[in-house]
Amino acid sequence: MSKDDLSWSIPVMRAGYAGRGIVYLVVAGVSLYTLWARGHAAGTSEALSSIRDSAWGIPVLVLIALGMLAYAVWRVVDATYDLEDYGTDAKGIIARTGMLVTGTLHLTIGILAVIALFKLSDGGSGSGLSAAVSGVMALPAGRALVALAGLVTIGAGLYYLHKAWKRKYREVLASNHFTRNWDPMLRAGVAAQGVIVTLIGGFITYAGLTADPQKAGGVGEAFSWLHEQAYGQILVIAVCIGLLGFALFCFVNATHRIIPKVTGNDIESLAKQFGDQAKRGAKTATG
Repeated sequence: MSKDDLSWSIPVMRAGYAGRGIVYLVVAGVSLYTLWARGHAAGTSEALSSIRDSAWGIPVLVLIALGMLAYAVWRVVDATYDLEDYGTDAKGIIARTGMLVTGTLHLTIGILAVIALFKLSDGGSGSGLSAAVSGVMALPAGRALVALAGLVTIGAGLYYLHKAWKRKYREVLASNHFTRNWDPMLRAGVAAQGVIVTLIGGFITYAGLTADPQKAGGVGEAFSWLHEQAYGQILVIAVCIGLLGFALFCFVNATHRIIPKVTGNDIESLAKQFGDQAKRGAKTATG
């Protein structure tokens, strides 16, 4: 294997996306159950802790921890070597910086899985994020850093929503029978992730502006905020179902993601498949 051969990164990528898929499957599934049984949806920490004593709890938590580590490594390698060919212009640098941010966030989820695995904490769903925000606020210009991190997170959430609206995610998925037929669910999943990430970014920004780390919150707080709105329970159920779609999206990425600088550019993407179909349809209609 030459020093330029990065084929080893593909198994890491697959493990990372698979672990990410398990996280969202657990969070969405447990949230739907707790919403039905207790009237509220679970956050990430609560969902991970709730499966600890189930029959498959320990193996699942181990898989999540390993998967999140793999995903964090994948994001660092992807950003460093620009495996998805984002480039070095301003847009590319922003995209690659976003990879490092998401890698860090998912490494945090892996740590939460380890905490749940060994029952190291009984904190609530937002306690870990609040503690992290509190630590940053103690630094010079900490409030500004927290607010900036919140704005970056909002930007990431809006980017997910943009990807869902414009179907940009299709550009990195190989076209096949499965991805074509399940595309509506994939789109709903990306949109649901956009909603959750945008809300979390809003909470972090508000915490920075008010100098109150307790205002920062994760998935659980996002569900609570949605639940307080008009038709809140319906909104939470819809987002949970959407996150099941995002879990599917992660699993699909694990098996069908195109990595240009490793797998080459000769694989037909879902975007190209649908684009060609649209062109043929337009040509037929005008012909």
